[in-house]
Amino acid sequence: MKSGLIFGTLVAVFLLTAHETIAQRNKKNKTSALGLPERNAVSERIFTEGEKFFILEDYAKALLYFQQSLEYNADNAAVYYKVADIYAKGNKEEDLVRAAQNIENALRLEKKNKYYYQLASRIYITSRQLDKAAKTLETMLKEVKGTEDNLFDLAAIYWQNNQLDDALKTYNRAEATMGVNEISSLQKQRIYGIKGKWNDATLEGEKLMQAYPDEERYALAQAEIFSQQNKLPQAIIILEKFLDTHPDAGSSKVMLASLYRESGQEAKSREYVTRLMDDPNVEVSSKVLILGTYNAALAQVRMKKTKEDDLQDFVLGLYGKLKMRYPNSSDVCLVGGDLLLTLGKNQEARAEYSHAVRIEANHLEAWQNLLYLETQSGMSDSLIAHSEKALEIFPNQTIVYYFNGLGQMQKKNYKEAIQVLEQSKKISTTNKNLQSEIYGMLGDAYNAIHDNEKSDQAYEEALTINPNNDYVLNNYSYFLSLRKIHLEKAEKMSAQSLKIQPENTSFIDTYAWILYQLGRYKEAKKTMEKIFSLGQGSAVNYEHYGDVLYQLGNVDEAVTQWQKAKSLNGSSEVLNKKITNRKIY
Repeated sequence: MKSGLIFGTLVAVFLLTAHETIAQRNKKNKTSALGLPERNAVSERIFTEGEKFFILEDYAKALLYFQQSLEYNADNAAVYYKVADIYAKGNKEEDLVRAAQNIENALRLEKKNKYYYQLASRIYITSRQLDKAAKTLETMLKEVKGTEDNLFDLAAIYWQNNQLDDALKTYNRAEATMGVNEISSLQKQRIYGIKGKWNDATLEGEKLMQAYPDEERYALAQAEIFSQQNKLPQAIIILEKFLDTHPDAGSSKVMLASLYRESGQEAKSREYVTRLMDDPNVEVSSKVLILGTYNAALAQVRMKKTKEDDLQDFVLGLYGKLKMRYPNSSDVCLVGGDLLLTLGKNQEARAEYSHAVRIEANHLEAWQNLLYLETQSGMSDSLIAHSEKALEIFPNQTIVYYFNGLGQMQKKNYKEAIQVLEQSKKISTTNKNLQSEIYGMLGDAYNAIHDNEKSDQAYEEALTINPNNDYVLNNYSYFLSLRKIHLEKAEKMSAQSLKIQPENTSFIDTYAWILYQLGRYKEAKKTMEKIFSLGQGSAVNYEHYGDVLYQLGNVDEAVTQWQKAKSLNGSSEVLNKKITNRKIY
């Protein structure tokens, strides 16, 4: 039995029936009849049996034996310790209360055992009694020699309890006992940083670098301290000095390149970064991170439409170096795909993502980007095939189900789409927007197979999750209008979608069509004309506009609009009849 035992059940184990109560009284009589040596011997034998079950992690049985052992000898500290240890494994408040009671009994009987203090401290920490936890360790440090290594635990408790000054004093005690050490100095650095005492933080870093001059981590940490204070020249000097004596220190090179750039030394930074790409001592992951940073900068420049200078050529040059040196790195393919996507080279980006998943099939981010680009390009067959392959690898990723469902919808495979989207609903996700999109797509699919009840239910679920899902608001309201039901509700939903996307012509058309169904033809006409004022208009828009004009009695203009609809590949039997017979069907 593992330590995952629900300790609340232990209470039931010890609820004695009347018969058991009588048995206990008889046992007490027998116990009192024994002399002290005999009671101690029996207690020890029972304790040994309990230990066997404890080792097997059958804690319920072990607890029974330990409790019986205490009936023969109530002054055995080791038994109380074991009982406390068992209860400490529980996850209920009453378990922790019993654990504390038993470990306090153990410490009352034995004040020189460090393990008792350590367990007591853990119990108090778990029950959020940090003051008692700290006091326990302080007592142990006084009572038990050779326990100075617990000073780190004590300092951590003080820190957790927001007693930063006490934590600092404790780390100083540890340093006085054990000399300059990583834990004390790094933690003191962090505390000084929190308190804004940067000079003290810097002094701690210098102590570490002097004590361990070959340890790169300490040089990096010291440079970071200066960087946080915006003292970039000092940070740069530290790393340059370290690299003078440690020329193969890859992480220092990466940070130094970044510091050059932050300090405005762009030319020097680029020169350094270019060399880094060819440096075998720098991890490929660091190189990918650098390229990703430059790609983000390039994306910002392009978004603001500011002058790029030669940034694009420089970043592409870095990518070329990486691609040449690491042709089979999925991470390089991924960052390359991101770069090409930033530059609007979608087909080339898709090729890189596709290469990435061939190299490393379990690279989820590459799969997502590949599926996204296939969605944007309308590559339904590839989207379905790739998403099905991804589902074999990631059966619990909702986003992959979404892309597969999207591909099936594009191919009008509605039943297949419903099957995969219904399956995705069984997987929990924290992405509420994605969840809403899936329900919205289900609404579309059920509508396509004329299951109106399930379609409406799916749309309602989508809007419960995200009331501002404009895509669902538009589609749901439009399909209600086609069925000529709940038109007031449809009008409200459509109006809400237009608040979110006021210039979306599909949304405008939906709103106009609902007004048409409500008989509000003048409003519908005015709404339809917004589409044409935007310089747009589809076959459906012109046909709907013609219908509105017909209802307003302007038959000649209505026929003109229907003819425009037909000229835009909007020809259908119903449309042809409208034009020929000059009336609505």
